[in-house]
Amino acid sequence: MHRYKCLIAGDNLLERDLLEMHLGKMPQLDVIASCADGFEAQQFLSQNNVDIVFSDIDMPLLDGFSLIKTIKKTPVFIFISAHSEYAVESYNLDVIDFVAKPATFERLLKSVTKAVEYLELKQSTSTRHVAMTLEKENYFFIRESNDLVKIHFEEVAYIESMGDFSKIFTLNDKRHITLVSLKNLDTQLPSEYFTRTHKSYIINHDHISSISNDEIIIGNKHTLPLSPSFRQLLLDKVVNKKIVTRHIGK
Repeated sequence: MHRYKCLIAGDNLLERDLLEMHLGKMPQLDVIASCADGFEAQQFLSQNNVDIVFSDIDMPLLDGFSLIKTIKKTPVFIFISAHSEYAVESYNLDVIDFVAKPATFERLLKSVTKAVEYLELKQSTSTRHVAMTLEKENYFFIRESNDLVKIHFEEVAYIESMGDFSKIFTLNDKRHITLVSLKNLDTQLPSEYFTRTHKSYIINHDHISSISNDEIIIGNKHTLPLSPSFRQLLLDKVVNKKIVTRHIGK
């Protein structure tokens, strides 16, 4: 089993120790540094190779956002913060995940699984060119391994971000991976089919089964998070135009 080098950054010693204890239970990880602020983390990262960084955002000297911006060779970043409003800015920096405090073992395991999957995919595609070509029809092509795979818009249930990669889930439970970020997909896919609903997800709104305050159910079986910042966009773009209303009058 390949082991990945990790760094923890945060100004709360108890939180760092608890995080290191949780990560120590995951056999694929080696915590090689625990830093009390962003500047200390930046100095260590400038001289050492690290695969995954678990970082708080509010830190003295150098906050988490500044830390990721000052690193030339950026590891996979997982932000851990008590401030949920930082999630959108985290997405803009292409972090692999945002974890709200308190960071439970179960939630961290989900983030680590996503980070490790991304690192393994990145390694497996490092010698191949992977690209997406969007046609002006009802389908697009992605390059997967050495093949060009055709995917029709209506086949797509949703798309999940994996940093530089995106994972496309179809209605028949197939998964396709392309080396195109979710941000780039969001600008290329037609808005009449697809809508961004979260920092990590694009959905095909033709397959929406139900919408709550913070979740969407796709195809009656996939429950995905719905961010407040994207919820109103979805309502204005998709729901409000189709909702059945009661008109009072003659």
